[in-house]
Amino acid sequence: MTAAAAETRSEKPDDSPAGGRTGGSGGGPEGRTEGRTGGRTGGRARRGGRWIEYWDPEDEGFWRETGERVARRNLAFSVVSEHIGFSVWSLWSVMVLFMGPEYGIDPAGKFFLVAVPTLVGGVLRVPYTFAVARFGGRNWTVLSATMLLVPTAMAAVVMEPGTSYGTFLLVAALAGVGGGNFASSMTNINSFYPLRKKGWALGLNAGGGNIGVPVIQLLGLLVIGTAGAAHPRIVLAVYVPLIVLAAVLAALFMDNLAPVTNDTGAALDAAREPHTWVMSLLYIGTFGSFIGYSFAFGLVLQNQFARTPLQAASLTFLGPLLGSLIRPVGGRLADRFGGARITLGNFAAMGLATGVVIYASAERSLPVFLAGFIALFVLTGLGNGSTYKMIPGIFQAQALRRGLAGEEAAVYGRRLSGAAMGLIGAVGAFGGLAINLAFRQSFLVAGSGTPAFVSFLACYVVCGAVTWGVYLRPAVRGRRTGQGAQAPVGEADGSAAASAGDGERGTVYVEV
Repeated sequence: MTAAAAETRSEKPDDSPAGGRTGGSGGGPEGRTEGRTGGRTGGRARRGGRWIEYWDPEDEGFWRETGERVARRNLAFSVVSEHIGFSVWSLWSVMVLFMGPEYGIDPAGKFFLVAVPTLVGGVLRVPYTFAVARFGGRNWTVLSATMLLVPTAMAAVVMEPGTSYGTFLLVAALAGVGGGNFASSMTNINSFYPLRKKGWALGLNAGGGNIGVPVIQLLGLLVIGTAGAAHPRIVLAVYVPLIVLAAVLAALFMDNLAPVTNDTGAALDAAREPHTWVMSLLYIGTFGSFIGYSFAFGLVLQNQFARTPLQAASLTFLGPLLGSLIRPVGGRLADRFGGARITLGNFAAMGLATGVVIYASAERSLPVFLAGFIALFVLTGLGNGSTYKMIPGIFQAQALRRGLAGEEAAVYGRRLSGAAMGLIGAVGAFGGLAINLAFRQSFLVAGSGTPAFVSFLACYVVCGAVTWGVYLRPAVRGRRTGQGAQAPVGEADGSAAASAGDGERGTVYVEV
């Protein structure tokens, strides 16, 4: 099947393959007629907007002639929207730096304040995952981006001394909508790319979004350094037009994939699958650490090392920036060497870096603390990329173990991995909540973050042991790779045989 067999409803005909056949994707059973991703869309006609009716990225001819160009365009503007979403999600990690004694909120209250958006964002990730298929990736990106105006405007209204703590908690909770954007964005981009390129594409999408955290922190630094800590509304005023711009760009340049359908059966199957919860634990260790540390970094510097708001803001952005930039590299390394190998090595390194942080925290050595903590940020970014790459590979390998081959195996893998990503992303976000609550309790009881870091070290040891035991232990690898002749299995060096059943289909990598 080549690009000439596709038909779209895109408003940009130069990106739209011509032809008379509509198709379905691996989003659910409605897209699996004729045994191909490019079957019919379950008899459901999509009308209006930028709807692409046929999408089959595993077909090399389609991908080369049309798919890659369209996917890259959607990825670019998805990153813009997700970037703004992350900035709004982490908004209160910056706002608390503006809250001096006149606000009457103690350190424990501030840690809880920044934890609330993490909780709400984690909860919203589940419905946001299903919104892509219900409304269309482009349509939902426009709507979800526009919704970011609500927490931003409300923060501008309440950010002044004298506002009650309960009001601050309520408005901070609204910022959780920015965390939901990640799930819908990743689900959408996952549908655009073939399995062999998902690690890099998902890493780039997530990394570009994650950079929204250090960008708003840099803006906070600029405002505190120039206008002073009494002017938090300047930060909010900057983001209002950026939110509008992100929504407009999504409306003009992104597309909806008609073949992507909600499959509640896939969601239930993913929830019953043990690997979903294993990967949720690993993602708590990587992404939960990244977002939790990003939100808490400035408060830790203020309370453990007596930094002023300006001094804290001048350092806070470094870790999130490096962790965001390195995330695509984690996906690329996972594509090349296998996600499980990279993830295990990453957890080992995170344990070592945490040991350095514990020593520096106990000794009150700021330079050593910064070195260890920023190393932790870099490693969380690498781990974010490698763990997300593991998800499609795990379910593809399961399909092969079940005796499926070719397109049937690819459809099965995409169906369950897409559903699992929403659940894994939601659970992983709760890791950020746990980190901020751990810091809150640690400072309340011990006046230091050291006990919290000790608990984080124990978590990384458990995550590393689980990664090895489930995915890398020799007996497990023997079962996973001993598929017989039913279907090829891609090895970690990237040299996999072509998927059976279609000579034009590209290599399908199932090494996790």
